[in-house]
Amino acid sequence: MFESSYGTPRAPLDAAISAGRDILLDIDIQGARQIRKIYPDDSVTVFVLPPSFAELEGRLRRRGTEEEAKIQHRLLKARDEADAYPEYDYLIINSEVHDSIARLQAIVNAERLRVGRLRADFAPWKI
Repeated sequence: MFESSYGTPRAPLDAAISAGRDILLDIDIQGARQIRKIYPDDSVTVFVLPPSFAELEGRLRRRGTEEEAKIQHRLLKARDEADAYPEYDYLIINSEVHDSIARLQAIVNAERLRVGRLRADFAPWKI
């Protein structure tokens, strides 16, 4: 009753990966598992948690965009999904949006510098 079905088309992902571009997907746990399975060498996963479930509830209520039943459903789902964070490469506790953005940018920067992500023909001594 509350579930939506979403999908991420492969063609744009494949094109972006081939071009060496970064892609940010806002997906649920099942989607992250699928992406990691399909793109094991090209995916980096980041789990974002609120500082507390009380804060999450407050944020949902302050938005004023959802009915009570939907809020309760999202809170239950969030509690269940929170246990999956160890499956991810990184964890961000989203206390302050600016800090969270800075942490995400640090992850992107670090991943861009990983030796394993260099092109096969890269030769630093030829720079």
